[in-house]
Amino acid sequence: MSGLWVFVCGPSGAGKDSVLGWAAQELAEQQDIVFARRVVTRAAHLGSDHDEVSPEQFARLMDNDGLAWHWQAHGFHYGIAARYADQVTAGRVVVVNGSRDHVDAQGVTARTRVVQIVTDATQLASRLEKRGRDAPHEVSQRLARNARFANLRVDHTILNQDTLADAGRQLVDYLVSGRGSSVAHACRALLN
Repeated sequence: MSGLWVFVCGPSGAGKDSVLGWAAQELAEQQDIVFARRVVTRAAHLGSDHDEVSPEQFARLMDNDGLAWHWQAHGFHYGIAARYADQVTAGRVVVVNGSRDHVDAQGVTARTRVVQIVTDATQLASRLEKRGRDAPHEVSQRLARNARFANLRVDHTILNQDTLADAGRQLVDYLVSGRGSSVAHACRALLN
């Protein structure tokens, strides 16, 4: 029996981390849906969805087959521990806070689904500016970068335009309800 990987991606400022956090809280009792924690060569802070590792620790994980997935973005290394592949093998859905570059490079597989979280360009720019992590020229670069992913292959798109609960509910529905190209339906199809 095999499960699925669900990569959730989207532009910086689209609210991906918040939507994932909301959905993870709502689905905390679901034994068949697992939200993966990433390892990242970036400092973790209170509430981070990743565990901080040094570049040397990251390299050791890669050398020892300790990562099921890995990619680079914005000058940092990101990885998903190999133990999550065991969860997929056991039939669970493993949800990954992913990167559009990584998703685009990996191509289509029978065991992966891609959910994209988006918002309109005006709101995206406003969120990036309010976040205060990037200089104005970096905000402009992030916004311009979005054109590269206009044709990204996705299985489901969530518009995070209104409340967090609305976008979070869309992700929860995708993961459990069987709407559209749902994960539950795909799992059943793989098992038959």
